Amino acid sequence: MSGGRLFVVATPIGNLGDVTLRALEVLRDVPLIAAEDTRMSRRLLVRHGIETRMVSYHARSGPRRAEELLAHLRSGLDLALVTDAGTPLVSDPGADLVAAWAGEDGVVVPIPGPSAALAALVASGVAGPRWSFEGFLPRSGRERRERLARVAADERATVVYEAPGRVAATLRDLGLTCGPDRPAAVCRELTKLHEEIVRGSLGELAELARDGELTLRGEFAVVVGERHGIAGDGSLESPDNAAAEGIAAALAEVEQLVADGTPRGEAARQVAAATGIPRRRLYAAPDR
Repeated sequence: MSGGRLFVVATPIGNLGDVTLRALEVLRDVPLIAAEDTRMSRRLLVRHGIETRMVSYHARSGPRRAEELLAHLRSGLDLALVTDAGTPLVSDPGADLVAAWAGEDGVVVPIPGPSAALAALVASGVAGPRWSFEGFLPRSGRERRERLARVAADERATVVYEAPGRVAATLRDLGLTCGPDRPAAVCRELTKLHEEIVRGSLGELAELARDGELTLRGEFAVVVGERHGIAGDGSLESPDNAAAEGIAAALAEVEQLVADGTPRGEAARQVAAATGIPRRRLYAAPDR
């Protein structure tokens, strides 16, 4: 074997007791750990008496740091890649490094373990055997509308990550695009002291968030449940359904712009220009 092995190591998402024995062995045996935040990872190492040297490697690390890590691997030395919490590359940095080393026919070894997406799925009570992962949705614009429309059109459950300050807006937009009756679960602070899972329809959950009845602190995963009834017979969506979902996504974008301070008329004009949907169809608020 030429070159070292790149271990992609999953670490706890909250409870430090969730680390696997194999992960600890790898972190203890490798000569170097590339960590998203060395301060966060050091807590885990200290708890288990691991003194392996660490360097930072995160989303803002430049190409020089990636090249340094590749040079380390090319020299025949092993490297462990970890993030602040969970499995690297799942809405976390590391994809470029793994792709580069794999592109050189280097050995990439996954060390599976904790994942917020999987934890949310199995605890949600609304997900079936088939599901998709969207990670963090774009904050606004056409890409957000398109991603929301895809979630609405998908019969499978979908996992979305969200920051606490954006949970209410995302629940509102999901309710507008997917329908207020679609089941969902809001999973907060999974595996931590204040873990909480709130289940209900998207409309109910959006209302709770809007009225301040959801605790909007910590880390969130939202699970949108399976869609039943519309395309449950396995047939393709009709053009009418696709058009309706496009309009719903456009209405969600108008509401987001209004919430951010844009006058409703101007918000409708901007979204109409971007989507081709008549402005008059976008001007009225959804509850009018």
